[in-house]
Amino acid sequence: MIWLDCHFFAESLGLTTAVYVLLPQRARGQIGAAGASSAGPYPAVYLLHGLSDDHTIWMRRTAIERYADERGLAVVMPAVGRSWYQDMASGPRYWTFVAEELPALVTAYFPIARRREDTFAAGLSMGGYGAFRLALAHPDRFAAAASLSGALDIAARHRRGIEANEIVSRTEMRSVFGEAATLEGGESDLFELARRAAKSPSRPRLYQYCGSKDFLYDDNLRFRDHLRGLDFDLAFEEDDGDHSWRHWDRQIAQALDWMRRPSAAP
Repeated sequence: MIWLDCHFFAESLGLTTAVYVLLPQRARGQIGAAGASSAGPYPAVYLLHGLSDDHTIWMRRTAIERYADERGLAVVMPAVGRSWYQDMASGPRYWTFVAEELPALVTAYFPIARRREDTFAAGLSMGGYGAFRLALAHPDRFAAAASLSGALDIAARHRRGIEANEIVSRTEMRSVFGEAATLEGGESDLFELARRAAKSPSRPRLYQYCGSKDFLYDDNLRFRDHLRGLDFDLAFEEDDGDHSWRHWDRQIAQALDWMRRPSAAP
């Protein structure tokens, strides 16, 4: 694999930012590595980080480089801070960056496929929310998405405070989303986006994982039931796991395989 540490000016953010990009390499002499079977363009996964991390975390905590190499995938890992992948109420336009500017940039500069059937999103926790938002807001562009321990019922969490240990304050939530009353039923509410995407002829396939000891488990059950009621092609995986990397490392490999399988739809 080719590992690129990219730094560039993002017009939508008004600042220089960073992204890691993994690209399959047509290498034959590297011991223990398969090497790419073609010269691209390559199917791509936009892989999103969680609240307390940055774009480097997937490379540090998982074997994502090996997983991508074995599957012939490009991986795009952007840095978004604690933005929740939003055009923030009081801050930069990270949703515009991730949903519009970043895909345009990486497909222009790298051998990354533009076709919907070759475009995927995945993430954990805050990034699980972001991945599902990308796919549900743009079902014409994303074939599938995976959420691992995702913070999926964001309207409810904004109303009552994000977590019991208050790693996100109400003030911070307002700076990102605005007032709680304006979030439910809007462009950032996954429940509403799922209702809209269910009417699309190209609705995305969704992979959802959460452990029963995870503080986000009940939120995930609510969203799972919502998707099932809308008849999405959904794979829901659970175990007795908590909110930690030993589960996400295993699950991201499974999610990559599931997202890339042919659609069950006729």
